[in-house]
Amino acid sequence: MGSFAGVRDWGRLLTAMLTPFSKDGSVNFDEVAKIARYLVDVQKNDGIVVSGTTGESPTLSEGEKLDLLRVTLEAVGDRAAVVFGSGTYNTAESVEMTRKAEKVGAHGIMVVNPYYSRPGQEGLYAHFSTVAKSTGLPVMLYNIQPRSAINLETPTLMRLIRDVPNIVAVKEASGSMGQIAEVCSQAPDSFRVYSGDDGITLPVLSVGGHGLVSVAAHVIGAELKTMIDTFWTNPAQAGKLSARLLPVIKALFSAPSPVPVKYALSLKGFDCESVRLPLVTLTEEQKNGLRPVLESAGRAVAAVS
Repeated sequence: MGSFAGVRDWGRLLTAMLTPFSKDGSVNFDEVAKIARYLVDVQKNDGIVVSGTTGESPTLSEGEKLDLLRVTLEAVGDRAAVVFGSGTYNTAESVEMTRKAEKVGAHGIMVVNPYYSRPGQEGLYAHFSTVAKSTGLPVMLYNIQPRSAINLETPTLMRLIRDVPNIVAVKEASGSMGQIAEVCSQAPDSFRVYSGDDGITLPVLSVGGHGLVSVAAHVIGAELKTMIDTFWTNPAQAGKLSARLLPVIKALFSAPSPVPVKYALSLKGFDCESVRLPLVTLTEEQKNGLRPVLESAGRAVAAVS
């Protein structure tokens, strides 16, 4: 299962990695390896999530997803956690992808709310428990109400934690700080709550969260890592860093994600701007609005550090 196949080794900062496409629309696996190394070596990520929403997973084939995992493991799997997004709205398919990812060597699994199907709480419990029980790997649930139109409610999550031992973390993007605080207060100490929203990372940490599964860390990962690490020793300083980073985070979500972050990373020399339909690239007007914010980010953070 790999040297990072335990939740304690996943770390505090993981990036939900984008998927670079060539001009013909195919996955550019050479660029995948480059980006993975950049995220770990330069942007200081402890881990990477592949085949998540930021990776445009709904548009990827099964083979592409597993090849993404293989290439990422080969590039950084000896020094960073590599978590595989196996969840879909189809439980049987999610189980199949989970088992295949375990055979490839994933260090962990992330399973998103079954979007579009919109099951009730009993359906959510059955879906998540079925997928998690199909693997020996640690599992992170991904509660994202804005994209899935359903919410994994706290009693259901607590029941899953109690009944399924390898459900060890949740990426919380419910949009409710009240719910996140509730989860942190009720979950066992060993359970990890990750913010799934870059902009509220510090509030999540303040109520007992463990870390962040990020989009913005593609371009400000080192700064986010500094902010998270600083929180434990100097919360006021972490707050100043957060305030400086928030305009960048806001800009990176100024259009449907991951379109802005793919453009932002392309400005650093990576061939990753292209997206697959139904997403479309930024207009020139949108690019002109994003560039100054990105250029000012480094100077603003340096002024606080």
